[in-house]
Amino acid sequence: MGTGIASMAWRNLWRNRRRTIVTLSSIAFGTMLAILSTGFGDHNFSQMIDLAARLGGGHVTLQHPEYLEMPTLSRTALGASRLREIALADPDVERAMLRIVGNVMVMSASQSQSAGFIAFDPAVEDVGTISVLDSIKEGELFASSDARGVVLGARLAEKLGVRIGRKVVYTLTDKHGEIVQEAARVVGLVRTGAASVDGGLCLLPLDRVRSLLRYGDDEVLQVALFLGDQRAAQDVAARLTGAVGPGATALAWYEIQPELSGFIAMKVASAWVIQLVVMLLVAAGIFNTLFVSVMERLREFGIMLAIGFSPARLFSLIMCESLWLALVGLALGALVTAGPYWYLAEVGVDISAQLEIQGAEVAGVAMTPIMHVGIYLDSLIVIVVAALCATLVSGLYPAVSAGRVAPVESIRIV
Repeated sequence: MGTGIASMAWRNLWRNRRRTIVTLSSIAFGTMLAILSTGFGDHNFSQMIDLAARLGGGHVTLQHPEYLEMPTLSRTALGASRLREIALADPDVERAMLRIVGNVMVMSASQSQSAGFIAFDPAVEDVGTISVLDSIKEGELFASSDARGVVLGARLAEKLGVRIGRKVVYTLTDKHGEIVQEAARVVGLVRTGAASVDGGLCLLPLDRVRSLLRYGDDEVLQVALFLGDQRAAQDVAARLTGAVGPGATALAWYEIQPELSGFIAMKVASAWVIQLVVMLLVAAGIFNTLFVSVMERLREFGIMLAIGFSPARLFSLIMCESLWLALVGLALGALVTAGPYWYLAEVGVDISAQLEIQGAEVAGVAMTPIMHVGIYLDSLIVIVVAALCATLVSGLYPAVSAGRVAPVESIRIV
């Protein structure tokens, strides 16, 4: 398309200002809606995945090949230090933590409750790898990996009838299938707002549990890996599975937590369906604008063909009008999106009232009460390209119709 066609197409758009402004507004509004809704999903689902990773086995987990099918404390990962070194050599892995996880029976003087436990080293882990450490509202974390302390979920402590400083006994089955027990004082209580966490979580010191279960010095249940970008989990797991050898395997977070993965997949699919519907409505508006414009100018097109304007140039003219609509509409969309996007990224939307009614967790992962937007670059590119393509496709039929005008018949139109 030459500059002459482009300038003519630009002038043609503004021959009916109202119709053009309405069409541009629909493109801008559709773009804004797509960016904001996708931004909510990208940020909040990524945050949920990160929270799940920091409460479970990381974005990628190294563990015994049979542990996922039969999660017992006897299926351990040997050579934990070697596995950790292999994992940290991967460019996408930022941190690698040694863990022992499983189920435990916690008993007080009057009650007993089953719970899930995470045994870790407090000297090397923090809220970046175990999210609930930021939710210790009473007491504190045990001092070392070999301490005789325990941190309980607040609701679990209430069920047991214990408070800070009281003793409890936790019971496990060691790697040989024998029942073992350890007495410890409650040093801290966790309050996250998630019922399954507050009512069923027990944090224990790694070396104390390792000794109790009769593990070797370099033996753990899993190595939890944390990535800079959770979207790389699948690739990292594939690379590490071949690198760690036959005694261990690497699993991405969605294999460890299929319920959360299914929930996110369902929400993402529904969001894309809504965006597709919006895009179709916008495309229908663009098609209507261009088609009506072509029908109104049939006589004009006939004269242009009669004086030597080729059908191909007419086709190019209408397609250039579509391109102008797309470019200006997207630019306008960027302008109207900037303010709401900044506000929602910085301030967010408070959904704490809805969480109180519907529940504050999904698949055991606490949902944040403040929703923010934060769109990935590739998602933004998809939206922009989709909007551009939808606008151009909408102009195809009007452009073809313009090129098929019969000059003699169209000139007779009054």
